[in-house]
Amino acid sequence: MATRRGFLKSLMAATALPALGWADAGSPAYLAAAKRPDGEFRLYGLTVSGTEIFSLPLPTRGHAAAAHPVRPEAVAFARRPGTFAIVLDCISGAVHQRLDAPEGRHFYGHGCFSADGSRLFTAENLYDEGFGRIGVWDASAGYRRIGDFASGGVGPHDIVRLPGTDVMAIANGGIRTHPDTGRAKLNLDTMRPNLSYVDSDGHVLEQIEIDEELHRNSIRHLAVLEEGLVAFAMQWEGDLAVAPPLLGLHRQGEKARVLDAGPVQARMRGYAGSVAFSGDGTQVGITSPRGGTSHIYGVSSGQLEQALAQRDVCGIAAHPDGFLATDGLGGCQIIGNREENPAPVRAEVAWDNHLVKLADQT
Repeated sequence: MATRRGFLKSLMAATALPALGWADAGSPAYLAAAKRPDGEFRLYGLTVSGTEIFSLPLPTRGHAAAAHPVRPEAVAFARRPGTFAIVLDCISGAVHQRLDAPEGRHFYGHGCFSADGSRLFTAENLYDEGFGRIGVWDASAGYRRIGDFASGGVGPHDIVRLPGTDVMAIANGGIRTHPDTGRAKLNLDTMRPNLSYVDSDGHVLEQIEIDEELHRNSIRHLAVLEEGLVAFAMQWEGDLAVAPPLLGLHRQGEKARVLDAGPVQARMRGYAGSVAFSGDGTQVGITSPRGGTSHIYGVSSGQLEQALAQRDVCGIAAHPDGFLATDGLGGCQIIGNREENPAPVRAEVAWDNHLVKLADQT
């Protein structure tokens, strides 16, 4: 009996311990993947100014990460067409789980958690059939896969959850690919990208498509404001002499707005690599590593407010003073609608495509 009482006491003590949170990992403001000069790939936790808090090894090149809303845990996705993701303990650096895409599928490099953190949703390609799927994983039970549902289109790339809900916005890029042909695009003449709103049970609530003449504008990356306004960044798969708009705004139940930079649109070279709203929600920015430029628009006006040069810029996320933008040369710079932006913080890494903003720590 003494042994049993001792066991029960130890169990009660263990359950009474406070759960670890992001503050225990140093309260990072952002997550970003990068390549070091020695060729090693890592996932970094960064401060609000872009300096390193922690770094964790990755087995191969990373793309984006999904941060658990409560636990100091991140799911790092391999670059498309990767077939695995790893769940990292951001305090110890331990790999909790490796998630493998089911046979006949690959990940697209993005995912998101449900509001309570109990489920992880992953954007996937069912490549023989050419359909997009959203994988569902039980994050409260060791990330056991528990199902999937249709993404609402072809080539789902980014996926974000609308704040305060379990409705997801999905960027169905419209491009069909297959691992046997690498990153070749197989259906450019017939591609039809869309932005789909889907609930956590897989019901499509709403879909929008852009105009027919822009059907080669692949909807790729997303950002969302607290009130549900979604920004979508696009990548043009047509003639670069056209210089189409690469940014749109949409709120459920309303008509989409496409924002055009006018004469400087061509500087983007048909490619928006990432998108974010500013910290105060009044601006929205897209980046182009191909053009070495960021375009910042007013949300209300839809007008271009700034075109900023930054070589190989791609990652962008909300910052209290506007945006934080990262580049492949190790730069991490605060940008926004100001007379002069501060000098970038430099690290001996090549930042990858995305800068993931964590929820504000309380």
